[in-house]
Amino acid sequence: MFSPEGPTLRELAVQALSSVEHGYDLLAPKFDHTPFRTPDSVLDAVTAALLRSGPYDDGLDLCCGTGAGTDVLTAVCRRSATGVDFSVGMLDEARGRTRGRAPAAGPRVSWVRADARALPFTARFDLVVSFGAFGHFLPRELPGLFAEVHRVLRPGGRFAFPVLAPPRPTSPAYWTLLGFDAVMRVRNALWRPPFVMYYRAFRLGEVRRELERAGFRVDLRRLPEFGTRSDGGPRVRMVEARRAD
Repeated sequence: MFSPEGPTLRELAVQALSSVEHGYDLLAPKFDHTPFRTPDSVLDAVTAALLRSGPYDDGLDLCCGTGAGTDVLTAVCRRSATGVDFSVGMLDEARGRTRGRAPAAGPRVSWVRADARALPFTARFDLVVSFGAFGHFLPRELPGLFAEVHRVLRPGGRFAFPVLAPPRPTSPAYWTLLGFDAVMRVRNALWRPPFVMYYRAFRLGEVRRELERAGFRVDLRRLPEFGTRSDGGPRVRMVEARRAD
């Protein structure tokens, strides 16, 4: 499915009937060949925006998966880049991506297995990024998640992540995402363990309010590489939440 190297429909079905952690362990070897991986165009645009707002010393990729977002940190951080995820399979893939690379000047890269809701760090980062992971958190979990990010940032540190403009109700994408979320809600009502993945639960207005309650000052940066919608709004923004000094 998706490409010759990607998962089959049967493999995706097995994943969807597993827990989130085990499902991603199963998907990990083929994850980079699916549309679930954040596109390089988004990673490159966020990198460019962070290079303008930096420099940074130590960065954390929250829910790093196979490490595509950690590459952003290696481009903008001078000292260290840490990827954290709770899937052993995804972390193994991330380590494999970096293991064969030739040594080069740049930040130290490390991988840590942990739950994003209980991070095993003190205030040691000045940048936290995340790509494509927030659908795995229910709205009631966001306050605790953002509090953890706030805790591991140094004063003045930044939490940055891209947000795509939601599709309009007249577009096929709107109904595709609505249908996907409805199927997941039925699946979770009938099957255990749950698999939390909802595309429409992460709403920018609510997210901004929760970030501010957690102690962040929030700015929304246009990513001009993606242009604007017909109403003049940006297609993609980067949320840049700064921990107050």
